[in-house]
Amino acid sequence: MVTPKTDIVLSLADARLTLDGNAGPVEILRGISLKINRGESVGLTGPSGSGKSSLLMLMGGLERPSAGEVNALGHDLSMMGEDALARFRRGNMGIVFQSFHLVPTMTALENVALPLEIAGAADAYDRAEAELEAVGLGHRRNHYPTEMSGGEQQRVALARAVAPRPEILLADEPTGNLDAKTGAAIVDLLFGLQASHGATLILVTHAADLAARCSRVVQIADGQIVGDSGAGA
Repeated sequence: MVTPKTDIVLSLADARLTLDGNAGPVEILRGISLKINRGESVGLTGPSGSGKSSLLMLMGGLERPSAGEVNALGHDLSMMGEDALARFRRGNMGIVFQSFHLVPTMTALENVALPLEIAGAADAYDRAEAELEAVGLGHRRNHYPTEMSGGEQQRVALARAVAPRPEILLADEPTGNLDAKTGAAIVDLLFGLQASHGATLILVTHAADLAARCSRVVQIADGQIVGDSGAGA
């Protein structure tokens, strides 16, 4: 899939998300319009239930908008089928979840190599080993997720996300399940990897100090943007 070059890597136009609830349809996102430029680090903030994670899922093509448009790297995600979306994410996006989502039957090395193997990289294991070294886990390459701490698992998840050199890096509360010291180390690592790989970072967080490290902060409340430090920039 050819990805046209543009300074705008993510664009949402009046994007809406309505999901079925027990009492009927629930409006999760109510008309989000947003443009994110190449190389930005954007913190998505707001109270619990405001729609931050749902917005991140729209950006990653993991949820489809009920109305409006979601465009990533020149491609309208709402018009793509599931297979096409999976191929697009594989080549262009790295996603880090709060709960790690490592494959329990695979070693750290195998987990990091997985997206590279799927992409057909001949040097998948060499690159995976280099990424594990970059996050300080070369010595844990043959360990399984259950043999690692939460912080180590999150570092493996980060290595897996950045190994294919994605243009867009999405992170949903990446320190939410970690203690303060480990979380701070993960944050340093996340921004370091974003800078070294030149990726655009979109980060969901409740932590004001973490959001402050981003070049731009977008505040969400009740499914709408209520603040944007990059508006008009």
